[in-house]
Amino acid sequence: MKILRRSFRLIYLSYILLKHGLDKVVLETHLFRPLRFLFWLSPAHWQIQKQHPPGERIRQTLEELGPIFIKFGQQLSLRSDIFPEDIIKELAKLQDQVPPFPGNIAKKIIEDSLNASIESHFQSFDLTPLASASVAQVHSATLLTGETVVIKVLRPHIHALMKRDIKLLKTVASLAQNYSKIARKFKPLEIVAEFEKTLTDELDLVREAANASQLRRNFARSPLLYIPKIYWPLTRHSVLVMEKIQGIPIAHMEQLKQQGFDLKQLSELLIEIFFTQVFRDCFFHADMHPGNILVAPQSQARPQYIMVDFGIIGILSASDQHYLAENILAFLNRDYRRVAELHAESGWIPKSTRMDDFEAAIRTVSEPILEQSLTEISFGQLLAKLFQTALRYHINIQPQLILLQKTLLNIEGLSRQLYPNIDLLKTAKPILEKWVKSQTGLPLLLRKLKLAGPIWLEKLPEIPNLISRVLTELAKNAGTEAPVDEKKWATQQKYAALSLKDVSIGVLLGFSFSILWIIYRRYLE
Repeated sequence: MKILRRSFRLIYLSYILLKHGLDKVVLETHLFRPLRFLFWLSPAHWQIQKQHPPGERIRQTLEELGPIFIKFGQQLSLRSDIFPEDIIKELAKLQDQVPPFPGNIAKKIIEDSLNASIESHFQSFDLTPLASASVAQVHSATLLTGETVVIKVLRPHIHALMKRDIKLLKTVASLAQNYSKIARKFKPLEIVAEFEKTLTDELDLVREAANASQLRRNFARSPLLYIPKIYWPLTRHSVLVMEKIQGIPIAHMEQLKQQGFDLKQLSELLIEIFFTQVFRDCFFHADMHPGNILVAPQSQARPQYIMVDFGIIGILSASDQHYLAENILAFLNRDYRRVAELHAESGWIPKSTRMDDFEAAIRTVSEPILEQSLTEISFGQLLAKLFQTALRYHINIQPQLILLQKTLLNIEGLSRQLYPNIDLLKTAKPILEKWVKSQTGLPLLLRKLKLAGPIWLEKLPEIPNLISRVLTELAKNAGTEAPVDEKKWATQQKYAALSLKDVSIGVLLGFSFSILWIIYRRYLE
């Protein structure tokens, strides 16, 4: 029965593809190859849709296939490393414009998740949703303590719908991989597997709440960014309860002007917040589109941003961070050889790659961008071009870097909407320089000292016992009445001297590091 349902779904998918003039995708499969001539007689082949650009037809197809396919299209819009620019631009237009489900169903989901009635936890609950998207919708409520909150609720049966459409996507990807040379180049099965993981994470609201909590801790002492509080006792895998905040959407620029905000300052702060997340925390909000970024209404003198929706988060490793910082600095110095070497050091380039050839390819895509004025240079576009170049050399770009590149493009676009003449380099450079400085010299020593200090303090009481054992061993050897082998005795004396020297150095180092660590914790931290 499941196979039959999947077959009908596959037939429906083929119909939608044909309807939007994507018959080549269907004809590539081995099942339909013998029937190609029939499509020339089909009105669908000659319909007006064929006059629309391919990217637009792909977007319309995904919109008609439903919310999971819309999500899939949004995920594909991140892959500027493998898809042409015109298709990426169309996929970026996909929006989660899904009608809301009834409020009484949302109420039932909340009660089932909490195993209690709404009234036992909330003074009031608004059945009319504040917003609705493809996987969840948001309702306003008031806690028994009087605090106003928002409740994010997953759509009913969303997990079953996801499993059904993911299986269909895997079937299509498998057919494409087996029977289409063009599709095989894009590794469709890997793309679907990556999408499945991303969507599974996004459907776990406890994971989203944890992301929000981490960001809130990272910016707890910063006046630049406010992250709403999570109410953990009321949060479940299908329900997320979060502090309700008031803010002006970043896209409402006229309203920001009327309330006295400096748009240039807002633009610079947005870039600062993003680069701080990347280079200080290695943990960044990766869905920074205008709907998720607000400005606190009463913060004209010292503007403060508010962010919401933490389903998609980027996490960088130390090597990712090093790759980014070194690459940006090498690009700014137009040291393309260094860029090529960084790829080699990361192990991304096949050993057979000629470095001079790869360097020339990087120079070709970089020079047109870097020749622009400082107010027009786009780091996001530079990374996108670099990733496209990497595809030619069979380099697998890490998903987190692709996510970062897409987020960077969003931030740059928003910053330039706020203030078209923003100098991204001037704003980002101090943060980059601070990061580079933190990787060497005294800051690095102090950071390592902070980690090693407690261990040294723990080991310090053991050093007197170690000295006592060495001296006892020496005394025992000295009092032995057996005939002494002069050569052996000289060797023992030598090692004993070295042991005492090592112990002395250990004591001094341990004492010194302990004192430094105490000073750091008390006066410098």
